[in-house]
Amino acid sequence: MVTEIFLMIGLGLVGLAILLMVVFGFKNLFAGKHEIIKLVISASPFVILGITYGILGDSTAAAMATMLIMIGAVTLFLLVSGLRTSFKI
Repeated sequence: MVTEIFLMIGLGLVGLAILLMVVFGFKNLFAGKHEIIKLVISASPFVILGITYGILGDSTAAAMATMLIMIGAVTLFLLVSGLRTSFKI
């Protein structure tokens, strides 16, 4: 019983921290302290997770698919960046 109460308090604090990060992130974005492209890139895993969850309907499979998609994207971007640097494109 006590463990469940402390677990809920901990989850509530995590939720509050995430909510405050979002609120202050938007505040800093509107104040001009952040670039929108950096925020879009940071939010891309969550967008991909939402899309894969909508397609697959299972949270575990969606998380695994998101991880594989992100690993593939990072590999592709590193390859393109390396080729661009090598050939001075």
